[in-house]
Amino acid sequence: QVQLVESGGGSVQAGGSLRLSCTASTTTWDSHCVGWLRQAPGKEREAVAVIDRDGTAMTVIPDKNPRRISISKDSGNNTLYLQMNDLKPADTATYYCAADPLCVPRPQTWYAFQYWGQGTQVTVSA
Repeated sequence: QVQLVESGGGSVQAGGSLRLSCTASTTTWDSHCVGWLRQAPGKEREAVAVIDRDGTAMTVIPDKNPRRISISKDSGNNTLYLQMNDLKPADTATYYCAADPLCVPRPQTWYAFQYWGQGTQVTVSA
């Protein structure tokens, strides 16, 4: 079992930045695939960025400037981060942290994540 708790969401104006954090309840998630996903009202949940078991970090959401979004992990603090810069109103969504030990690929969510946080809201105003 892995419990995940997100924080860092909020309301920002377009062009601003946010760093989301996700703290895990156990160090065993070091061997898991982890990621950030988001779900906007009326839309399906989609993967934003992931880190696979080898530690390879990838921004997977289609974006004209994918470098404005980056994922990182601090194993010492059991914390996963999502840095988002140059935020746009289209980034408005509930953001979820997720983890899975098996890393089975799945369309839309990238992996079939088993463990999920409760979500943190990000609202970007024009």
